[in-house]
Amino acid sequence: MTSILTDREDLQIQSGSPSTRLTVAHLEQVQAILSEAHLDYQLELVDGKIIVMGPSDLVSSEIGAEFGRLLLNWVKPRKLGRVFESSGGFILPNSDLRTPDVSFVLAARLKQSKRYFAELVPDLVVEIKSQCDRLKPLRSKILSFIELGAQVGILIDPDKHTVTIYSPTAEPIVLRDGDTISIPELLPGWEVPVAELWPIEFE
Repeated sequence: MTSILTDREDLQIQSGSPSTRLTVAHLEQVQAILSEAHLDYQLELVDGKIIVMGPSDLVSSEIGAEFGRLLLNWVKPRKLGRVFESSGGFILPNSDLRTPDVSFVLAARLKQSKRYFAELVPDLVVEIKSQCDRLKPLRSKILSFIELGAQVGILIDPDKHTVTIYSPTAEPIVLRDGDTISIPELLPGWEVPVAELWPIEFE
């Protein structure tokens, strides 16, 4: 049996027994149940708990689409690797299953996509703060990816118009409007002005 607990904006599905950790197999069972009920929720598995993710607001969703587009436009013609949006799931070495808002994997590490979750740590992970998100859990999520082997993590905060870049070997770098995003250790030559990420206003 499983129970559903509310935790602010998300739901956590935990095993009825405190000593039992849920697995990817349990997550797939929950997905199947939700699918049969015509419910389309995004799930993550974190520390033996299944997290039902809330939907993003339009601003953070648009930023995710724009970041992914800018990244894909650079990566795909050069055959550098693969770019995934927020539904792409990664089974990590600690048995968690996480879904970054945007992620990138070098071509040499994933020569062909498969009809399943990727069993590896992405080289780049991007998280975008939604209206109801708290920054601390987003930082923790990015740092957990870094600890497990990601080369770069990026946290985008639309409220403060900041982009924070995390890496295993340096202090976080905070960029603002007027600055340029670059990841020379992973994508030499790729540059994006921070100001280009924010949604435009139509007249």
